[in-house]
Amino acid sequence: MIQSDLDLFGSQPQRLASHTVLLPGFVLSEVEAVLDALRPVLRASPFRHMQTPGGLRMAVALSNCGALGWVSDEKGYRYDPIDPMTGKPWPGLPPVLFGIAGRAAAAAGFERFEPDACLINHYLPGNRLSLHQDRDEHDFSQPIVSISLGLPALFLFGGSSRGERTQRIPLSHGDVLVWGGEDRLRFHGVLPVKPGVHPRLGERRINLTLRKAG
Repeated sequence: MIQSDLDLFGSQPQRLASHTVLLPGFVLSEVEAVLDALRPVLRASPFRHMQTPGGLRMAVALSNCGALGWVSDEKGYRYDPIDPMTGKPWPGLPPVLFGIAGRAAAAAGFERFEPDACLINHYLPGNRLSLHQDRDEHDFSQPIVSISLGLPALFLFGGSSRGERTQRIPLSHGDVLVWGGEDRLRFHGVLPVKPGVHPRLGERRINLTLRKAG
């Protein structure tokens, strides 16, 4: 499915693969509640640029909330209950995010999803995310719920190997993408974010991905 095909469906849920659903504008009515919930999270655990196990600085800044947070350093990729920057537990998962994740997962066919981790990515124009699989969680039967805020982006959604052809899925402010089941380990990424100014969030894209990590 190409971008022009997606545009024809408007705000209706779009099944992009057997267990992958795009929910356009799903959180538009709750954006302000989400932003209000993120402010104390980011005061306690600010955005930072982590390092890859190979010592490279990640271009996309990140933070976490929930019982577990995703971290990367010379020891590898993993989830940890402690924020390495502050030495304290990550801020708790705000109820508004927990609720959105559960409703979005149910709308995509995944009932009783209860995330314990939320990775918060901060993209500036030009930032991208290379193709990768989310393999650090313990239970691959649980879906990923991804919330997009701010500048639009093109999400790359591939197959079970890095070399397979990718779909380009346009993601706009307020959209939610859910994937799981046999699609859970598909390779995915984000093309470089194009320059622009979002009327609410300015020159940035915020992406929240909620997972069951433990």
